[in-house]
Amino acid sequence: MVRVPINDGTHTIMSLSANSLPVGANARSGGRDAARGAATPALRKTLLGPEAWDRAIADFDGVCQEQLYAYASTRWPGLTLEPVLFSHENGPVGGALVMLQRLPLGLATIALVKWGPFLADNTRPDADTVMDGMVEALIAEYADKRGMMVSIMPKVEPTDDNARLAALLARGFTPGVGVKFPKRYVVDVRLDDDARLAAFAQKWRYHLRKSFKAGLGFEEGGADELERFMVLYKAMSDRKQFPDYSAIDSVDALMAMPDGTARPEMFFVTHEGETVAGAMIFTAGDTATYLYGATNDAALDLRAGYFLHWNIIRWLRDNTRAKLYDLGGTDGFQGLHQFKSGMVGSAGYMADLPPVANYATSMRARLFGTLAYEARSKATRTRDSINAARLALMRRLRRA
Repeated sequence: MVRVPINDGTHTIMSLSANSLPVGANARSGGRDAARGAATPALRKTLLGPEAWDRAIADFDGVCQEQLYAYASTRWPGLTLEPVLFSHENGPVGGALVMLQRLPLGLATIALVKWGPFLADNTRPDADTVMDGMVEALIAEYADKRGMMVSIMPKVEPTDDNARLAALLARGFTPGVGVKFPKRYVVDVRLDDDARLAAFAQKWRYHLRKSFKAGLGFEEGGADELERFMVLYKAMSDRKQFPDYSAIDSVDALMAMPDGTARPEMFFVTHEGETVAGAMIFTAGDTATYLYGATNDAALDLRAGYFLHWNIIRWLRDNTRAKLYDLGGTDGFQGLHQFKSGMVGSAGYMADLPPVANYATSMRARLFGTLAYEARSKATRTRDSINAARLALMRRLRRA
């Protein structure tokens, strides 16, 4: 990789533009792919520094928390991160935070892009072509040039027939492992109050109306109120005694992000002066994301969760350009499924998160990369079985 320092006035930028590609073109052949991209501007690749990256992508339509350096560097501290910005003469068109995982003994390296690459403008008429061009650039750099396995985890789409996954498979990627509980719940946040109320499932709307009569208050919290949220979160974790595999350790870095970046927002529900519920929400781009939530013992009877999310939906509509609100998954909990599916109702969608898609030109990278994913999947299943047995034992002891 050729790295040429460029000074943008405030940050040092490392250029990778020595092998620019036409948008949508395959650099390794002059056939159909090259002809398809010949009429489009060339993509320039630039490797940014951490702060420059998080600031550069803050206003991109496709930005998500997984693509933030502040998040990924804390969530995956053992990986090498390479934030790649894609541009042509009209400016940035997209990006990808590439996470490099070197396997033991130097057997191979996996170049993982989680929920990317992503676009600066999701509505551009040549969006698919630009996405194809970014994928080609990643293949050329990480698979062809550096001999790595390229792994791309596409975002969830409104149907289980994920178009981005289909495009990757058509390009020669192979499907890999997926998450154990892939269902994702996504709410439309652009409706007015009456339409959104009507779109909720009947039971969800019933509980929400109950919360209106409970004397609850809704507050937007500042970055300096992180401790207020964490006190609530830690108390909830201690009470429920569930194993926590979330990225909660990343919240300090996320909330320390400066103004002008994609720093999350925090929201709280109060009752008689006490904080009973809180949530941390990623609000940048055209899809907001529920990151973390917490409640106290009183929240259930007060229906504070319903009140919290109703007001978050309204806040997103009135204060951001988000069109959708991604609630995440359920980890198999039926109660969460009922709550989230009821919130989606008839305005939004539920669909499966697609599996990772893998590509390698090196036989060594393909072999050991695939074995690494299989080993991790087996370890996760073993861990989950042990935890399920432990929780079942705890429930029996409490009933005894």
